[in-house]
Amino acid sequence: MLSNNWKKVRKGLIAVLAVMTILTAAGCGKKAEGDAGTAATTKADAKEVLVTYKDGGKVTRGEFDTFLNVNLFFYKEYAQYKDDPAFQQDMMKQLVTFKILSSRADDKAKAEADTKAKAQIEQIKTYFGAQEGGLDKQLKDANLATKDVEDFVTRSMQAIAAMESKVTDQQVKEAYDKNLAADKNAYDVATVSHILIGTSDPATGKESRSKEDALKRAKEVQDKLKNGGDFVALAKEYSDDPGSKDKGGKYENVDISQWVPEFKNAAATLPLNQISDPVETSYGYHIMKVETRKTKTFDDVKADLRSQLAEPQIYDFVEKELPTLIESNKLPQPPANPPAAATPASPTTEAPKTNAPATEAPKTEAPKTETPAK
Repeated sequence: MLSNNWKKVRKGLIAVLAVMTILTAAGCGKKAEGDAGTAATTKADAKEVLVTYKDGGKVTRGEFDTFLNVNLFFYKEYAQYKDDPAFQQDMMKQLVTFKILSSRADDKAKAEADTKAKAQIEQIKTYFGAQEGGLDKQLKDANLATKDVEDFVTRSMQAIAAMESKVTDQQVKEAYDKNLAADKNAYDVATVSHILIGTSDPATGKESRSKEDALKRAKEVQDKLKNGGDFVALAKEYSDDPGSKDKGGKYENVDISQWVPEFKNAAATLPLNQISDPVETSYGYHIMKVETRKTKTFDDVKADLRSQLAEPQIYDFVEKELPTLIESNKLPQPPANPPAAATPASPTTEAPKTNAPATEAPKTEAPKTETPAK
């Protein structure tokens, strides 16, 4: 049985409403093992009504299967759960939430959402078009048409916009000021080149060299740089950070708040364009050069802050209001208390760790909050 297993990873599912990082979710574009999507439904089956909700709302089987396939198209790892009742129920919650919230968006919110959706769709087409077989083949494998993806993105953007429109300018400004009061570098962005001399293997986590040996090697690299050595060449030769060594050790225009404290502090305080002393982090020792540094203004971040403030409202809708709107639901219900012995090992939802100095793990190659870049 998969129900308990799915529940362990379901928290991130509804968060798609608040943070549409479709290209990130698509990962490397690798094809998932097993089926890419649900089989095409017959015309008769497609018309079957699975869920009804207040004010005459309904979801047909055809509509639900398409929505499920779009999610599997973007989130390949969900394929293992597609027949699990708990997963299907959460997918249905997401679909009904999209439909209801998007219908509540006013004309201004819809216009803004449609503009964002068009840009997102073009990125999706470009991204998947560059993958093996191109976009058309991948859509065919997933039992989808281009319009299915376009509708998914547009509706989701409209749903998000509807909730963002409830966040006031004052609330956004208060959040900005609060974050700055808590951390004066909260909105600092920097371009940093570094060479990491690691103390552990990034693939296995096992110790690769002692701290003493790492510090000695870092000082050797520092000396070479101060004597005119080429940073790019030395990064390729010495750095143990797979995320940056082939790019000369450079992370460009990165939010420094996403890095581990020691690396962040150095990025915030080191003199520009000077070779640093070894900076110790949990990854080892870094020789750093901060090339540029600036602070984002309120105007730079207010859109992101508005989205962050809307997120709790979306969760509240899903958890509190949505259940009161559903009138009927024909989807299979997950067992209330599945036997513990039947629960398989839980899958990890963490991104594989590298050696960049991010606090958690970056979503891109740069050291951002969701993958430890060095």
